Amino acid sequence: MNSTEPLGSPPYAGRSDWSAVPVTVEVVTEVTAELVEAFGRLVPQLSSSSSPPSVAELAEMVGSPATTLFVARSEDGAMAGTLTLCTFRIPTGMRAWIEDVVVDDAARGQGIGKVLTLAAIDEARRLGARTLDLTSRPSREAANRLYRGLGFEPRSTNVYRFELET
Repeated sequence: MNSTEPLGSPPYAGRSDWSAVPVTVEVVTEVTAELVEAFGRLVPQLSSSSSPPSVAELAEMVGSPATTLFVARSEDGAMAGTLTLCTFRIPTGMRAWIEDVVVDDAARGQGIGKVLTLAAIDEARRLGARTLDLTSRPSREAANRLYRGLGFEPRSTNVYRFELET
């Protein structure tokens, strides 16, 4: 089995809003050494306080029906970005969240974040989600411009966090 599944069939094929971006978006279906290396390189670019996931943690994500792990490959075939789509059913319907979007520093500005987000939008829609949410720190100005440009709107809500001991 391939470690990733190219998004070349509907609803991904022929998307005019990403066809000009020289990148391939894939859904990860298996953990490989290349995937582990990519997360080891990408996660520190996203968060200085989080360690990259272990092989077992990546396998748990890939095997979970609640997560879809996307990777973007640049023209040279390298894994240049990743996005995790989390979907789950609640009493008011199917919900979806985008989490941990990261594009390699060396590949920023090439539209990789856009195509990853568009793939997540398509997959959330395919799965029947009513809404698709994400959070982004205000300091990530380019990411916030991207999300607004794609139609995401700020919500009038409070986000709370309770730190659990691990």
